[in-house]
Amino acid sequence: MLLDGKTAVVYGGAGAVGGAVAQAFAEQGAHVIVSGRTLSSLERVVKPLIERGLSAQVAQVDALVGSEVETHLDGVVVEHGGIDISFNAISVPYSLGEPLHDIPVDEFMMGIADGARTNYLTGVGAARRMAERHTGVVLGITASTCRRPLANQGSFSVAGAAIEALCRQIATDYGPQGVRAVCLRSAGSPDAPGVDRALTTLAEVEGISRDEFEARIAERTLLKHLPRLREIASLAVLAASDLASSMTGVIANGTCGEATD
Repeated sequence: MLLDGKTAVVYGGAGAVGGAVAQAFAEQGAHVIVSGRTLSSLERVVKPLIERGLSAQVAQVDALVGSEVETHLDGVVVEHGGIDISFNAISVPYSLGEPLHDIPVDEFMMGIADGARTNYLTGVGAARRMAERHTGVVLGITASTCRRPLANQGSFSVAGAAIEALCRQIATDYGPQGVRAVCLRSAGSPDAPGVDRALTTLAEVEGISRDEFEARIAERTLLKHLPRLREIASLAVLAASDLASSMTGVIANGTCGEATD
């Protein structure tokens, strides 16, 4: 298995992307710590994994609060000897679906600040501890609008660009100590409830149906479909595994060719 013996922390583990990645990590042999703010939601992710004989546990952590992140990471090091993989997929309140001039500046800045803050807290917090063992991988996730412009993206695309830059900086600062950092880029998985809502909102702005809007985006991809959650989870496994040991400071493009390099 690709992640056998690894300890992985997934922030936002109760969400669609976080849950899919947590499952994929566990299926590939990792011990997965599924973290988030609501225990009941986290337990719905972890329970079926444990029932399958996979290794997973729940951790109640607000990934926007530095003291909670630090305390939890210290506990992971004590209990498991270190942290091998950190993946942040928490949801923050981005503005989306309106032209920039209709978004109050404080609302616009909140999404950018929160997105950068949580990825800094979890990514740098993990990288600092990984550096002591000269091994580890920090993963983030963004969307193809960071690369390919799309109207009415509000703070969402700007925040994503900041997260990608932070990922490169983590790779630069901690690479000499053997720590890798890779940012996954998705075109949006239509089987994720949050993406489904976003597609619906943007479709209403365009005055077309949600399915028509998805089909229009899918047509722009080279593969003529948007990536499903399982595809993004598999990409996360690959990026976190030793098969990608030479990959750092880069974007792992999982957009099905919606955004090309």
